[in-house]
Amino acid sequence: MSIVLCDYSRHEQPFQQSMRGGLECYLFRLQIEGQASVLLGGRMETVLPGELLLFPPGEAYEIDIVPGGDEPGHGASADYYFMATGSWLDRWWQQEARPRRARIADDGKIQGIWHQLALESRRLDGGSPEILSALLQALCLLLERAIREAPAKGGPGALLAMKLKHFVEAHATRAFTLDEAAAHVGISKTRAVHLFKQETGGSIMQYAQQVRLALALRLMAGSQLTLEQIADEAGFGSYTYFHRVFREKYGVPPGAYRRRE
Repeated sequence: MSIVLCDYSRHEQPFQQSMRGGLECYLFRLQIEGQASVLLGGRMETVLPGELLLFPPGEAYEIDIVPGGDEPGHGASADYYFMATGSWLDRWWQQEARPRRARIADDGKIQGIWHQLALESRRLDGGSPEILSALLQALCLLLERAIREAPAKGGPGALLAMKLKHFVEAHATRAFTLDEAAAHVGISKTRAVHLFKQETGGSIMQYAQQVRLALALRLMAGSQLTLEQIADEAGFGSYTYFHRVFREKYGVPPGAYRRRE
């Protein structure tokens, strides 16, 4: 696998690039800030934050960025991108139909891996081929999952609900408040509660409970931790609360469940 280019790009001045004759490698681009005009389906389309673009070799590519202005979305434009070739990428691309454009909800994992890939590729020695390959594969698989999990409607509310789910999954092992969850996605607590219920059918704290129970089951099956330690590790705060929630869900106390399994 070969990384041709990989970086974070921020444009405060006009920028244009045209490869209408066809790309020589794969090009993936995630809009982070502002907007850009990109050739999609034979015409220039506006790409907004959160939108991912995937282009295979041979496909025409053109981008036009004109930052500036006081209107929302017309300030500086920023994105992560990489250009790469390789047999693993070929196999991954051919596994299923890949969209050229998708709106995804990133909780920071994708940008984090992309940043590490960019840093590794900047090394004077060109970076470790093994590390570059592992990071690129991880990035592609995370993008694949993000595309698959993106709400079918793709509206702002659905994407915010997905980001709330990501927050819960990352913070379920500690006590957190609805205010913290709402602040993470930049909306009020009332709106966060309403959106989550509307899009998932349940509450934020119910989802946190599901995540904690799933972790507790894995710890019960795969560790020697006591049930009190598991209650703490899984984010329940106390064994008493863990015992009550577990019994309500599975019909038996955690101790009996563990012995049975």
